Amino acid sequence: MRKKNRVMAWTALAMTVALFSGCGGGSNAPKTAEGDASAKAAAGPVDIEAAEISWGTSLPADDFIKKALDEQVGINLKLTLVGDQNDYENQMNVRAASGNLPDLLLATSKAHLQKLAQSGSLLDLTPYLDKLPEYTKFVGDEVLKKGILDSKQYALPKTGQSVSYTYWIRKDWLDNLQLQPPATVDELLEVAKAFTTNDPDKNGKNDTFGLTGTNFQTFDPIFGAYGLTNIFDTSQLFVRDGKVVSTFYQPEMKDALATIKGFLDAGVVDPEIVSNKGTMAIDKAFQGKVGIINTEWAQIMKDDKVAVWKGANPKAEWIQLAPPKGPTGIANANSLNIGASSGLWVIPKRLESEPEKLNKVLELLNYVSTTEGNRLVQYGVENTHYTLEGDTVKITDKGRSDASFTWLYQFTGRPETDYLKSKFSNLAAYIDFEANLPRIQTLDGFVTSPPGYNPADANRFIEEEMIKFVYGKAQIDSYSKFLETLENTFSYKNYLDTAISQLNELGYGK
Repeated sequence: MRKKNRVMAWTALAMTVALFSGCGGGSNAPKTAEGDASAKAAAGPVDIEAAEISWGTSLPADDFIKKALDEQVGINLKLTLVGDQNDYENQMNVRAASGNLPDLLLATSKAHLQKLAQSGSLLDLTPYLDKLPEYTKFVGDEVLKKGILDSKQYALPKTGQSVSYTYWIRKDWLDNLQLQPPATVDELLEVAKAFTTNDPDKNGKNDTFGLTGTNFQTFDPIFGAYGLTNIFDTSQLFVRDGKVVSTFYQPEMKDALATIKGFLDAGVVDPEIVSNKGTMAIDKAFQGKVGIINTEWAQIMKDDKVAVWKGANPKAEWIQLAPPKGPTGIANANSLNIGASSGLWVIPKRLESEPEKLNKVLELLNYVSTTEGNRLVQYGVENTHYTLEGDTVKITDKGRSDASFTWLYQFTGRPETDYLKSKFSNLAAYIDFEANLPRIQTLDGFVTSPPGYNPADANRFIEEEMIKFVYGKAQIDSYSKFLETLENTFSYKNYLDTAISQLNELGYGK
């Protein structure tokens, strides 16, 4: 009897397996490919292609990261690297049209994500999040929101944002003029005047200015002193008094513009800030033409940077300046766009019908999100490229020389400040100083523009009008006309209403 029952049981099991193996799609539930372990081993590793922008970085012949990931996850990982963003987007758009997207690819922006999703090329990853426990734990809920589009999780964002930038000031110039580092906006103006007119470098020439930068970035901390963000498209929306607002509608905006105009009227600002591009502003600072600049520690204190400004003047000394306080005591460095991501990874919809490959992609993302896997893609191989002293990472000489490409494998990101402090341990104090400054968190990166709103046109108009205000080409008292044109001609009110609705849905200002 027992033998007969066993035969019947095995027959039923075989029928069940046959039934499910013959079923097609139609279910929205995630498919799995558990299979037989020995059969998988016999079949060999699963081929996975991932594509991203390399920005000129190439893979070494001895790619020790690929070897470790292949072995750990059971894959044969191929990185398809494209040098710049335009070429990359063009290639991915062509491949999307032919249904031949890589198994894992980078969406370069929310707009690029939207284009790929609307073409039907992407897999909605919402049902698969429970298969990404290490990833979701690593990045957290706030980062996950960056990949949501039309209430669906189309992208898996990378975690980690560089939190940097503040005013840097020439301490040797302060000492020469017997001045203290300025603590308020008014004091900043007085020091900038002294740097412009009192020969701070003691060369007997009238050849210096107080403040430089690139366009309105020059004035980030001045906007911050009024509790406002800058005018750019990544820093317009934030939560104030429990509601999502635009910086342009805040009553302090006219006062902030008048203060910036005061700096320009005093003749203490580099007259070329509007035309400064690339490294022009920092070059002027290093050449001793200006004494205050809004920049980040990496542009000032890395060894190669120090060599430049010390080479120009061995007595030069740059120090960080806390953001100056405004009339009510508020102080903020540049804003932090928490909706921005350094990468939005997406998976093509076709992997829905390739469950073994899909599971391996998810396994890869999980592994590089673990402590072990994330250290691998940050630093390299333990005891070769880095060592551990407790939980503290110490990068070896081989790690410094051989691991410059590993960022290409940081699919889920990295703890940015900790990473930078490990890599530049001698600069940890500067890194911490800027990372811990007060900043307004902006939300623009979460927003998808509605039909009819062209952000490029709107932001071009905004910048042009703001330049007119601060240079006296338009009266600040006419600010309401600027808002009227922004709303009526460029549909900004429609954009703002849409943005508020989207952000409320994500839990901001609701």
